Amino acid sequence: MNFSKAKCKVLHMSQGNPKHNYRLGGEWIESNPEEKDLGVLVDKKLNMSQQCVLTAQKANRILGCIISLEKKRLSGDLIALYNYLKEGCSQLGVGLFSKVTSNRTRGNGLKLHQGRFRLGIRKKFFTERFVKHWNRLPREVVESPSLEVFKRCIDVVLRNMV
Repeated sequence: MNFSKAKCKVLHMSQGNPKHNYRLGGEWIESNPEEKDLGVLVDKKLNMSQQCVLTAQKANRILGCIISLEKKRLSGDLIALYNYLKEGCSQLGVGLFSKVTSNRTRGNGLKLHQGRFRLGIRKKFFTERFVKHWNRLPREVVESPSLEVFKRCIDVVLRNMV
């Protein structure tokens, strides 16, 4: 088995270290201010704060992707609901949603009734998972004259909603 001298590095620890240069055979070994070993980034003070910063940045990127996907899913669901409610429903979908019949609704005038269920799985159904979001939409969005206007409005609203 050959020994790779190019992969060897020197990490000078502590502040009072004279930082000598070292050789392995005839080659000088490079000195680094920080080194990654077994996935952990360690600097000369044995401080792993940079590792924490990098990990937090990676987690935030992943979270941003998840939130973006959730917004896209919600947007698609709300567009499908708008089509269903505004452009008339076929016999196949009659009774999927029940409108709130009370005249005491604040916000938009096209509120939907959200059911109460003992089992949590029912909350994930298409007819239930976005009702609270629909009911929070402003009247101008719900009463959009066309699908294109609704799509533009929903993009603006979702920036602040989720």
